[in-house]
Amino acid sequence: MDVPTPAILGRVELVNRTILIVDDAPENLTVLGEVLAPHFRVRAANSGSRALRIAASEPRPDLVLLDIMMPEMDGYAVLERLRADPATRDLPVIFVTAMDAVADEEKGLQLGAVDYITKPIQPAIVLARVRAHLELKQARDWLKDQNAFLEGEVAKRMRENLEVQDVSIRALARLAEVRDPETGNHLLRTQGYVRTLAEHLRAHPRFAAALTPRMIGILAKSAPLHDIGKVGIPDHILLKPGKLTPEEWVVMKTHAKLGSDAIEAAERDAEHAIEFLATAKEIAHWHHEKWDGSGYPDGLAGEAIPLSARLMALADVFDALISRRVYKEPMAVEKATQIIIEGRATHFDPAVVDAYLAEQATFIDIARRYADTDESLIAKAASLGPRPG
Repeated sequence: MDVPTPAILGRVELVNRTILIVDDAPENLTVLGEVLAPHFRVRAANSGSRALRIAASEPRPDLVLLDIMMPEMDGYAVLERLRADPATRDLPVIFVTAMDAVADEEKGLQLGAVDYITKPIQPAIVLARVRAHLELKQARDWLKDQNAFLEGEVAKRMRENLEVQDVSIRALARLAEVRDPETGNHLLRTQGYVRTLAEHLRAHPRFAAALTPRMIGILAKSAPLHDIGKVGIPDHILLKPGKLTPEEWVVMKTHAKLGSDAIEAAERDAEHAIEFLATAKEIAHWHHEKWDGSGYPDGLAGEAIPLSARLMALADVFDALISRRVYKEPMAVEKATQIIIEGRATHFDPAVVDAYLAEQATFIDIARRYADTDESLIAKAASLGPRPG
């Protein structure tokens, strides 16, 4: 999109400008009108109140020539009203008055007038001052439009970059998902659960400082990468339909560190720090830790477990409990809720459990919105071939 430059906006453009002249003396309006009308569109007001109405109506004036000494509402009061209204705040005003004391001129300029012309007027001076201030206004308007255009372009590019980032995150997350027939829409659901928990806990004094709107956005963006480490688990373990042996379970648990290591490698490759990767690394590494210290991979306990991972822990378990698999029926929400309650202060942060209980209806809505179908699960399992047994 091309934006005209000030050089292209020649003086010929000024013929389309509108000047509002304000004076309670008809003869003064006549004189000013005769000077300006050959060059500009002129509107006139014989009182301050009428001037304010005209200034707020179409066609909007580009400049006001304003007398000071008027009955009922003097020029100073008119200028103050113009400056108080967002619609007329930037309208340039030149005082035209017989008051020629330095103090009067200083007062007018302090109130926001752009210039001060004394009566009796000199036509050449009036025209020169008017044209100069119209050109200044034209330049200011151009800069304002240019800034708005550039701000719009920057916002557009930022939106595009964020979209690319979000798509890239989903693509990486699905590297794990395509190898595991149990996930389905798990990424979308757990992302929604994590956001819901974080939004609820914003009002909790323990979490208010950490859970800013920006941080909640980062948590939601990072959540889909929680199981990225599963790409490093051998098929005979990852796809095993039955219970894992102790040796296989040791290998399965390594997916947490494999995921955080992969994200850390991506951090090192980036030229600049990428905030959401640090959170994604926390979630991937520690979302299987438990509040009582019995989780893995590091046996962290309590608030030593990053908040991001504590939120993900509950979201991940809830979804696993209620989701249908090709080899099992989904658990009822009531039963899943009872398991989560039993895990309060052992598996889960008590405050996170309380947030879940308060937002249970939202969790159910998310689960329904992104529910897996039997057909999609069967097709996904079939695409992976026979499961090792």
